[in-house]
Amino acid sequence: MAKMQTAERVSREASDNFVFQRSVLAYHEAAKLIGGDVLEIGTGSGYGIELIAPQAEQFITLDKYMPDTGHTLPDNVEFCQATVPPLPFDEAQFDCVVSFQVIEHIEEDIELTREMARVLRPGGKVILTTPNAPRSLTRNPWHVREYTADQLKNLFSVHFSKIEVWGVVGNEKVMAYYERNRESVRRITRWDILDLQHRLPRWMLQLPYDLLNRLNRRKLLTEAPKATTSIRMEDYRLSTDTEEAFDLFIIATK
Repeated sequence: MAKMQTAERVSREASDNFVFQRSVLAYHEAAKLIGGDVLEIGTGSGYGIELIAPQAEQFITLDKYMPDTGHTLPDNVEFCQATVPPLPFDEAQFDCVVSFQVIEHIEEDIELTREMARVLRPGGKVILTTPNAPRSLTRNPWHVREYTADQLKNLFSVHFSKIEVWGVVGNEKVMAYYERNRESVRRITRWDILDLQHRLPRWMLQLPYDLLNRLNRRKLLTEAPKATTSIRMEDYRLSTDTEEAFDLFIIATK
C-alpha cells in the first residue's frame, strides 16, 4: 500500500522547514542516547534512518506505509510494515525504542506504552516526541489526542521506572515564524463561526484540515521565504520549560 501524503508526514519540502528542523533535532538528541538493538515506531518519510542507523547494531524501523527513502537501506537496517499496537516483536528484543510524532495518532495509547515496555530489555529506554497540547493553534483532526507534560508523564509511569520530560523550544527566529503562523491560522479560523472544528467528527475534518494546513505553509513561504527557510536545527533546543515547548521529548527507562 502506498503511503498517504498528508501534511502530517513531515518532509524536506521548504514549506515544512519550521517543523522539519525540530524533527531533525529529535533524531540528533536520540542518537546521543541509543545503542544496541533499536526499534523505531513511525518511519515517516525515512529521513531519520541516516541519523539512527550508525548508532545501532541492528535497527528495525516500522511504519504502516512503505517509506520512499530514495536510497538503499544500510546493511543493519530492516523495514517492517505493520499497524500498531500490538508490536510484532518478541519480549525483551530491543535496547531502545524511538518514536517521533506518532503516539498522538494512536487510539490505544495505553496499550502502545505497554507494548513498548514489553519489547524492551531491562534498563532499556523509550525516546519519544509528541506535540505539546497547550501550543496547538487549532484542533488537529489527524490527532486522536494531544498531551500536556503531566499527562504524558502519567501515561508512561505505569510501565516505566524513570521518566524525564523535556520540551523542544525555539529561539527568536523560530518564535517570529510561529507568531506569523499563528496570525495566519487566526485569519482562517475566524470563518468557523459555528466552531465546527470542535463539533464535527475527526474523519470529516481531516482532508479539509490537511488542505488548509498545506496551503497555509506554502503561503507563509511565499510571503516570507527567508523567514521560513533560514530556520535550522540549531535554532531549537531541549529545555526543562515544557510550558513553552512546541513538542514534548520524553525519555522513559524500563
